[in-house]
Amino acid sequence: MKLELSRRACLAGLAALPIATSARAEKVGSIQRFDPELDTIVDVDTPIDVIAIGIQWAEGPVWVKQGSYLLFSDPPANTAFRWKEGEGKSVFRKPSGLVGPIPAGVREAGSNGMALDGKGRLVIADSGTRAITRVDLATGKRTILADRYKGKRFNSCNDVVIARSGAIYFTDPPYGLTEGDNSPLKELPYNGVYRLDTDGKVTLLDSSLSRPNGIGLSPDERTMYVSMSDEARPQILAYPLGADGLPGGARVLRDFSSELAAKLPGLPDGMKVGASGHLFASGPGGIHILAPDGRKLGTIVTGEAAANCVFGEDGKTLFVTSSDMVVRLRLKISGW
Repeated sequence: MKLELSRRACLAGLAALPIATSARAEKVGSIQRFDPELDTIVDVDTPIDVIAIGIQWAEGPVWVKQGSYLLFSDPPANTAFRWKEGEGKSVFRKPSGLVGPIPAGVREAGSNGMALDGKGRLVIADSGTRAITRVDLATGKRTILADRYKGKRFNSCNDVVIARSGAIYFTDPPYGLTEGDNSPLKELPYNGVYRLDTDGKVTLLDSSLSRPNGIGLSPDERTMYVSMSDEARPQILAYPLGADGLPGGARVLRDFSSELAAKLPGLPDGMKVGASGHLFASGPGGIHILAPDGRKLGTIVTGEAAANCVFGEDGKTLFVTSSDMVVRLRLKISGW
């Protein structure tokens, strides 16, 4: 990431620090209610439990149903971790991204956003390799699905979401590069949002965004959501998708300028869209629960910048990656 005030500015130096081992309270934060509709989704008194610490920057969580465990990334440490009830946190894959020497100018060498495809394979926005990769969980075999657009390398792929067709939508900001947009390693003149089809074709969907980050799809796959982790434009955008899976013009679903002005930690980052159509999206202050029309129903506050989240266990548990920890809480509805 470029060393600028952004969603991770307060963590900019963590890549050079040892993994923390200090103790932390077993429960943190609170749930804020802004709309009565929140009561159908989560109880405001629900505890937020810390389940893992000792992470430089927790990111990209994915729940693996076959095996009942959570995977999440630590991009600056080039490590992916596994967490399982009763076993705790362990190293799942190291390196999780770039294999071999890390060249000068690469700030985040590891995996970032992750998702499972229809065959149960792990699809990774690999920030360090600057590619979309896939790992067979049974064999560990790693395949690079795409690492270029029109012959030029991606910047540092950040987040992914997979359509039922198998098409992969992903974002490509410059966060993995030390100098960001000014990096000599940057080959593309923009920070794009893309679609990778099952035949390997890569389509540029939007090249106008300064900091595209988290990405999601509505349950009917008629809307694509993209988070902007840009202080000048801290927004979540909604794009209508045609029958071909390609977007029309974007509209602002939610603007977080007021939360940012209040100096709440974080910026719009990762998100997950539940089966009900509600968005669980990171932003200044934590994970914001948004109605499909953009209304803010509530916020899950961890006290630190939140990066992403995922539904797990029976679908009614929300796992949140937040700064140097992972937390979980119970919902009233299933995200699946």
